[in-house]
Amino acid sequence: MAPDLTRPDLLPDSTRQVKLENVDVAPAAVDISGWLLLDKDIQTELEGAVYNLYNFKYDKAERQFRSLRRRYPNHPMPYFLLGLSAWWKIVPTGIQTKLYDRQFFAYMDTTITRAEALYKKDNRNYEACFFLAAGYGFDARLHAERRDWRKATVSAKRALDYLEKSREANGLSPEFLFGQALFNYYAVWVPENYPLLKPVLLFFPKGNKQLGLQQLRNVAENGFYVGPEARTYLMRILLIEEDKPAEALPVARYLATTYPENAYFQRHYANACFREGQFRECERVSRDLLDKLGRGLPGYEANGGRYATYFLAYFMQHKYKDLAKARDYYQRCIVFAEQNGETNYGFYVFSNLALARLAADSKDTRSARRYYTVVLEKSDRKSDQFKEAREYLKVK
Repeated sequence: MAPDLTRPDLLPDSTRQVKLENVDVAPAAVDISGWLLLDKDIQTELEGAVYNLYNFKYDKAERQFRSLRRRYPNHPMPYFLLGLSAWWKIVPTGIQTKLYDRQFFAYMDTTITRAEALYKKDNRNYEACFFLAAGYGFDARLHAERRDWRKATVSAKRALDYLEKSREANGLSPEFLFGQALFNYYAVWVPENYPLLKPVLLFFPKGNKQLGLQQLRNVAENGFYVGPEARTYLMRILLIEEDKPAEALPVARYLATTYPENAYFQRHYANACFREGQFRECERVSRDLLDKLGRGLPGYEANGGRYATYFLAYFMQHKYKDLAKARDYYQRCIVFAEQNGETNYGFYVFSNLALARLAADSKDTRSARRYYTVVLEKSDRKSDQFKEAREYLKVK
């Protein structure tokens, strides 16, 4: 039964020390027979499936994962991979869609059930610990995205317990370091950015952001099953959490070129290019992203559309001086943002701001007031765009 987070007397013992260090040791006398995670033949067999998964060829990838499930119905791996496929149907929408939540949670639950059975037979089965940590970890991630903090905390704590148990196997495969890398980074980042969660995080071990990034780079370079996931997190952390687009750019470029039909990678690559002044490449990727969205390719959704249209609007306005096309792209960006529910910040606000300025420059006071009103409603009161909108609306 999950602990009641509203009752301190039922919370886990905070005095227990868990150390998630980057210690790569090969455990002695561990029987790895039957471990699919380390089976090179299975890796060779699934190489195409992993590529298809991250290239949004969901059907092809899932056929291979189901084939694996038919041969190994009691092993957690095929269920975890099927759950990962469901996860990547959620990711491109900015985690907005809930269409695949039930499927995702069901696969992760089965992953945990199958792994628990293996662990009960042998408590030194570190592969079972890996899948228990992964199953609980992904479960915690989606519950956190859905703001179900209680379930997220319980699953995260269980994931940590199995991460600690599997640490001895770090030397067997870089796959085992993935969870520890994420924990080390986010255990520091979360309380820095979400102070309200600090009381809950008192019951977790301390993290180490730099160690987490070091471990994540290790897994990104050497992991097979979780290598792409590690690169994905590394790209996001460097680009968003750490605000280091120059460091994120080569990671994003690798992902976008290796998996050219992954809308999530493409939009982050376009964003990194834009922020680093690589405008020609940003324009190319943005046009490609919009073309694939228009053709209805899997994973290409409004979320990617708002990135691409904003960048193209900017180029039309400032590079090509085609104000008619700039207005059209800004308006399309607003529509995409509204479709995706992203209307409180970012591209939505700045598209309205750009349209307001263009309208004001052309003496279209009515339109300018309409756009500036949106900027005023959606912007932080301390921001420059809020002050600009307030000043215009007051004067006019």
